Amino acid sequence: MNYQLAPSLLAADYNRLEEQINEVENSGCQWLHLDVMDGMFVPSISFGMPVISAIRKKSDLYFDVHMMTEQPERYIIPMKEAGAQLFTVHAEACRHLDRTLEQIHDAGMESGVALNPATPLCMVKHVLDKADLILIMSVNPGFGGQKFIPSSLEKIAELRNELDQAGYADTMIEVDGGINQNNIEQVLDAGANIIVAGTSVFKGDIGENVRYLHSVIDEYR
Repeated sequence: MNYQLAPSLLAADYNRLEEQINEVENSGCQWLHLDVMDGMFVPSISFGMPVISAIRKKSDLYFDVHMMTEQPERYIIPMKEAGAQLFTVHAEACRHLDRTLEQIHDAGMESGVALNPATPLCMVKHVLDKADLILIMSVNPGFGGQKFIPSSLEKIAELRNELDQAGYADTMIEVDGGINQNNIEQVLDAGANIIVAGTSVFKGDIGENVRYLHSVIDEYR
């Protein structure tokens, strides 16, 4: 099983963006989580292809792009060209989810499906064969620094069981929202293997924060 810490750039200091990306990379992170928000699917607006393309020129990290946008299929090719390697769409935002996942693979990227806290797992039941990753939102999307929703643990465990039973044990489960030093073990115990962390990485000493979170994740590898 592939266990990774994916620092969320949303929580970074944008005045020190290159410096902080270098810090997470030098601390041993292999992934970078990039939240793209359009102000429609979620209230906030973040960044898009120009920023991701600029970061790509400076970083060798695996770009985990989380599309919190309406009609995310419009951005598949532009995001691939900008440097995305994993392209995750929200089930709630896709009219034709099956087709969208096929288009992501056709573009040469890994595919992910995200579910909001109130969205049931049945929304992804019929596309498990096309999803490389399922992202469980453990906060309501759109803003960083929110508190972890405890019921997410049951949802993660249920998803891990369903994937194992259906023969998709290698499908990654990513969890995003409110994960910190106090609850990361619970999230991993429930069955997640990709941990998105924003504030708990970028607030304070980045290297020290990453080392601690990695020390917990390493126990599950």
